Amino acid sequence: QVQLVESGGGSVQPGGSLRLSCVASGDTMGISAMGWYRQAPGKERELVVVVTSAGTNYADSVKGRFTISRDNTKHTWYLQMNTLKPEDSAGYYCNALLHGNVDYWGQGTQVTVSS
Repeated sequence: QVQLVESGGGSVQPGGSLRLSCVASGDTMGISAMGWYRQAPGKERELVVVVTSAGTNYADSVKGRFTISRDNTKHTWYLQMNTLKPEDSAGYYCNALLHGNVDYWGQGTQVTVSS
């Protein structure tokens, strides 16, 4: 099993930046893919970025503004979000795929972009 804990959400004005963190614990060596998703009220959860053995894929809506990175020593992934827009407002969720077939989710962290 894997446990995921997100943090770093908050309120920011348009054009601002936030950095989200996702700390993984448990069977971290078994994680085969990792990603960030978001879900706005009344909308379906959507992919923001996913990292697999094949590479990193960003949603078109965040390309050039969001960057994913990781600190292996801390089992932590980061999502640096720049030039935030009101439409980026959502709950952001960390996801890990364990051994290629079991999904784990964090509890989410809220991002609000508003003037």
